[in-house]
Amino acid sequence: MTQSPAPAATASAPAPPGAEVTVSVEDVHVSYRVYDDPETGLKQIVAGGRRRRFRTIRALRGVSFDVYRGESLGVIGPNGSGKSTLLAAMTGLLPLESGRIRGRSRPALLGVSAALRPSLSGRRNIVIGGLALGMTREEVRGCLDEIADFAGLGDFLDLPMRTYSSGMRARLLFAIATVRIPEVLLIDEALAVGDQQFRNRSRRRIDEIRASAGSVVLVTHDLKEVTDGCDRAIWLDAGLIQAQGDPAEVAGAYESSVGTT
Repeated sequence: MTQSPAPAATASAPAPPGAEVTVSVEDVHVSYRVYDDPETGLKQIVAGGRRRRFRTIRALRGVSFDVYRGESLGVIGPNGSGKSTLLAAMTGLLPLESGRIRGRSRPALLGVSAALRPSLSGRRNIVIGGLALGMTREEVRGCLDEIADFAGLGDFLDLPMRTYSSGMRARLLFAIATVRIPEVLLIDEALAVGDQQFRNRSRRRIDEIRASAGSVVLVTHDLKEVTDGCDRAIWLDAGLIQAQGDPAEVAGAYESSVGTT
């Protein structure tokens, strides 16, 4: 397995014997444009007939790694390093400039910004979420209580989502997304907004996914979460993999780098 060249990179961990790859990310590049402030751009267009100016952001630059069956992979790095872009690209939500991403199935993305319908109740959102996962209405009805109990909504189940705290929304989203064991689950900071009890329940659910031969990719700023709960880690910065391998070693290298800047 290859990785993008980067300063002070640690060696990539070898594949476990007989390990089955569930997702393969091969030399992926993702770029997008960031335009000037719209008001400023409009003034320029009116005054001089010029087009709005933009900058091209190279969000991912030659990223390569594999995710193995039954593995939990942590992705760490500073804000703006390309972590969320990587997950979006893995689900097909962002086009690739070059490179290739192959998977046994389309990964399920769980993030705090995932779309829910604030005007509808938690109960209605459970139904909508279940149907979006491909469940029948009968299947949704059969697991509705399980989802509500896991999310711990209590009397809020029939209240509009807009009345929920960020933690309650995260719990409900996680409960919906994991009611069926996905082959590959991508988690983008979704666990960071929950309380400790929710985190413990979430970790147990993640263990269930891994025990069922699923794979989990976790983006987080919590280094302890990576060292305690992941089999392998990747440090991403400026769209480049700086290191990958043992979680404690990668987290230590990242922490040392942050401490010296």
